[in-house]
Amino acid sequence: MRTSSDLSRRSVLAGLLFTSFNELMASPRPSIEVWKDPDCGCCKDWVAHLVKSGFDVKVNETGNNTARSALGIPASLGSCHTAKVEGYAVEGHVPAKEIKRLLREKPKAVGLAVPGMPVGSPGMDGAIYKGRKDPYDVLLVLQDQSTSVYQSYR
Repeated sequence: MRTSSDLSRRSVLAGLLFTSFNELMASPRPSIEVWKDPDCGCCKDWVAHLVKSGFDVKVNETGNNTARSALGIPASLGSCHTAKVEGYAVEGHVPAKEIKRLLREKPKAVGLAVPGMPVGSPGMDGAIYKGRKDPYDVLLVLQDQSTSVYQSYR
């Protein structure tokens, strides 16, 4: 025989499960803000890569030198666009996969950088390159502006 307390417990459990499921399903997409030149095609392609990978992207078409400096990325690690996500700087053609890893691991760092514009990196992988993929490293930029290899692409 079911008692009213059994029904109450079941109702509470069902409510908790439903709430947890809804919270999981409604988890927000990571927001990233990008600074780029308004005429740069590879920057637009990198932004499209981020959107396809589940990021909400705000784009500033103002160039990126000021943002790069303000976010603490050395000019020697520069590329054609700079971004900020959850307090981290992201410089250049960093794959979304590595940005997500950064957000999971939360290292004490300024952020990530892919200096230059390596062919085959996200945004530099269009048909014009005919499948060419140059090796490159995603660098973790530390507070003292030193770097270590976060991920290599070969």
